[in-house]
Amino acid sequence: MTLYAVTIFLSAFLLFQVQPLIAKIILPWFGGSAAVWSAAMLFFQISLLAGYAYAHFLIGRLNSKRQMQVHGGLLVLSLALLPILPNPYWKPEGAGDPTARILFLLAVTIGLPYFLLSSTSPLLQAWYVRRTGAKFPYKLFALSNFGSMLGLISFPFLVEPNLSSRQQAWGWSGIYVLFVLLCGTAALISSRTKASPEDAVEPKENPLEPAPLSGGPPLVATLEPASSATRPSFNELALWVSLAACASVLLVSITNHLSQNVAPIPLLWVIPLALYLLSFILCFESDKIYQRWLFVPLLAPLLGYMAYYIYFDSGNTPINTIIPLFAAGIFVCCMVLHGELAKRKPAARYLTLFYLMVSLGGAIGGILVALVAPHVFRGYWELPLGMIACALLTVIGLWDIDIPRIGPWPLRLALCIGLGALSGYLVRHEFEKEKGYRLIVRNFYGVLQVSDDDPDTYAVRNLTHGTINHGSQLLSQELRYTTTSYYGETSGIGRAIRAIHERGPARIGSIGLGAGVISNYGRTGDYLRIFEINPLVPGIAQTQFSFYPHSAASDKQILMGDARLTLEDLLAHNEIQNFDVLSVDAFSSDAIPIHLLTREALGVYFKHLNPDGILALHRSEEHTSELQS
Repeated sequence: MTLYAVTIFLSAFLLFQVQPLIAKIILPWFGGSAAVWSAAMLFFQISLLAGYAYAHFLIGRLNSKRQMQVHGGLLVLSLALLPILPNPYWKPEGAGDPTARILFLLAVTIGLPYFLLSSTSPLLQAWYVRRTGAKFPYKLFALSNFGSMLGLISFPFLVEPNLSSRQQAWGWSGIYVLFVLLCGTAALISSRTKASPEDAVEPKENPLEPAPLSGGPPLVATLEPASSATRPSFNELALWVSLAACASVLLVSITNHLSQNVAPIPLLWVIPLALYLLSFILCFESDKIYQRWLFVPLLAPLLGYMAYYIYFDSGNTPINTIIPLFAAGIFVCCMVLHGELAKRKPAARYLTLFYLMVSLGGAIGGILVALVAPHVFRGYWELPLGMIACALLTVIGLWDIDIPRIGPWPLRLALCIGLGALSGYLVRHEFEKEKGYRLIVRNFYGVLQVSDDDPDTYAVRNLTHGTINHGSQLLSQELRYTTTSYYGETSGIGRAIRAIHERGPARIGSIGLGAGVISNYGRTGDYLRIFEINPLVPGIAQTQFSFYPHSAASDKQILMGDARLTLEDLLAHNEIQNFDVLSVDAFSSDAIPIHLLTREALGVYFKHLNPDGILALHRSEEHTSELQS
């Protein structure tokens, strides 16, 4: 028992520890965008589905000796990928949607170890039951759940603050080697047991259930067998997939929403994921924890409050309000969705099918947010649509409830009214948000909007990224080339460039193009280089605004790609820029990518400055004071 328990505990711990670890390492390579976590979650969910399918095939199709040979061989092969440090080869070389590159990077770096970890618990539980003939191994469930939560929660509070990224990767890899040794030993011992695959797949009294993973259900201690062993209908399969997919959509979209105006950090990734996992554990641990009379009444006001604060103050809700509110929202939503899933567990012989469908739903949810939404939706519609889907699935789940002496229709009417009110509110506000915009476009890096405002004094055109203004231009002919917003002549950057111009032509660099306002300072003889990662921005800056096209700088160019990587590449090719002034003005909505403000980044900037050059940092974030406090 000890060998199986320790191995399962380590697999669950490593599985959840590696998610924020590897995503944090690659975050700077892809612009520091919150969408990097969405892409990483998609990889984890797809790997989970593959791990479940592999475990199902291995146990059901191969004898014990062959299982040991196949799994043991893969364990040995996975050691070749250690340590889990991404190869710099995968750093992007230019602009564009990096989702595919992120997925390939993760597959090459941690694909096989993650795949094997995800299959460990169902395999070892099957081997344990087959070898010992023991009843349902309750202690293994508790250990796995504990390992998962410990791995996830320990990262932002213990691992991240005390170890460098390289130390984290090497430490994880060292523990993984120990896991391989333990798992290989368990496979070898289990292979000596003479039992047919069928005996392990469908134990009649104590069916096995998979381990807790992002996008999939946890190990649980209770399974109520269905009254009949009839094969689940297509409608039941569709409902399982839909409930799991909706929870996955809410997990990733709420994480994106929390990170939209605050720099993506592991803590903001871990909070929603931990609550998502906790809801799985509670709902599948006991049928007594999820109570409809408690959680459904909580769901209604929380969905209402979340809907309100999505649009409150144009989406700029204080983080001390938005984080607790949406944390409570993701927990209650997932308790209802996972609770309804738990109530629909099939007979033991269809248990594997059940969890494969749940895993499929998790993967579908990740695909919808990470791949479909940025290319199909003009705005961040996935969160409102996920909330509507949650309400709709709740209505479907409770539709057949017959209240004594009242009947089913009063509840049905109340549910439909609530669904209609929520849907109407969200749809109306999404349409209102888009009124008056000349242009709305979206890609991996976020939503860009161009609008014309006509205040009492002067008409002005604004570029908005997410919820924050990223540059403005006055529309009247006589004021069109007046530098505006953060870049006026009395601003820090304006005074710096004017002081340099007093000595002659200037070499100007700017990280972040926006509406191109800084390029308005360009004069004849000036050297101007602007670094921009979002491929949509140059087109907007040159068609919707006229600062950059009109700039008089003699040598001007927009260099596409992450600014830090581009500047590092220029250094590697001995193309030192010798800037007189370098403006660091990169924002993702209202969040400054952290990797552009580190000591290492500043070191790169100073190498590109003249000895008396000026480094100008733009730090006017809405949430700066909140984060500092």
